[in-house]
Amino acid sequence: MSLFVIGYYTLLLVASCLAAYFNKRTWFLLIFTLTLVSFILGIVGGVGALRFVAIATALLAVAGMVAYAFREFLIAIASTEMAKELRTAPLTAAFGLFVIFTYAIAGIFAPLIAPHGEAEVIATAFAPPDETMLLGADQLGRDIFSRIIYGTRNSVGLALAATVAAFILGALAGLLAATKGGWFDQLMGRIADVIMSIPSLIFALLMLSIFGPSIPVIIVAVAIIYAPRVFRLTRAVAGNVVVMDYIEAAKLRGEGTWYLIRREILPNSTAPLVAEFGLEFCFVFLLVAGLSFLGLGIQPPTADWGSMVRENATLISFGDITPLIPAAAIALLTVAVNFVVDWMLHRSSGLKE
Repeated sequence: MSLFVIGYYTLLLVASCLAAYFNKRTWFLLIFTLTLVSFILGIVGGVGALRFVAIATALLAVAGMVAYAFREFLIAIASTEMAKELRTAPLTAAFGLFVIFTYAIAGIFAPLIAPHGEAEVIATAFAPPDETMLLGADQLGRDIFSRIIYGTRNSVGLALAATVAAFILGALAGLLAATKGGWFDQLMGRIADVIMSIPSLIFALLMLSIFGPSIPVIIVAVAIIYAPRVFRLTRAVAGNVVVMDYIEAAKLRGEGTWYLIRREILPNSTAPLVAEFGLEFCFVFLLVAGLSFLGLGIQPPTADWGSMVRENATLISFGDITPLIPAAAIALLTVAVNFVVDWMLHRSSGLKE
């Protein structure tokens, strides 16, 4: 038995005993469950499985500490009312906010962070990592790390622009449908049903094949695809608001449609719409990445995470996990946004812990 195995089990047992002695029931159950799982995996998978569990546990612990520190930082700089809300935020939401903040910094300051240009050829094809290339070179000799940094701006920026377009289109139609009702409401509902009946990927591929894979066409196609989803939610939320007494009072005062939407309906529908924006961003981001992987998204030489996975997929055959890094970047941002959206939905629902 190696020293690693002895030290690993000793650390877990000591930690579980200390948690039990100080009556930390949650921590005791967590640590001792990890001990039992490690024992079973150690029998089945040997030392390699234990090392994997140890690394995964260490990464989770580091993520938890980063999330806790970032939450305390936000509490320290926020206003009194916002600080009160942030104190109730779970560590998962704080971790999501940290990831979003990191991606925003990388996207905004990409030219300052990336050591090379996104299309600059500096080495031979698939050159290994060295002091100038942190992750090595791609199939054309471009720095993969620099392209990942620039991909933050291009991939996330395009997905954000498409989400904003879809949200404005769908939310505006939903608010007007709820306020006006009648034939306009029925017409918008039938249009949304027709668009939603078409598979999103097929619709996007069809539009991009007809009009070409340019950025404006991608934004318009994605906005048309996801606007009906936003319309349905906005119509449902606003429909519950327009029947309130204060809406009837505003109508009796002679207020117009835009006043009702801007001053009465929209302020009382903000929380679910903000949460929906986060969910729609995740869907749009994954669709844009999928289109780029298929070659119909952002076109070369512009750096994009989806196309980077396709271009460097050959390295996986040689045991190199470099192509998985942009895929992990896509997954990490999606999970982070979902963490924040879950917290916002919990807040807007009025539920207590």
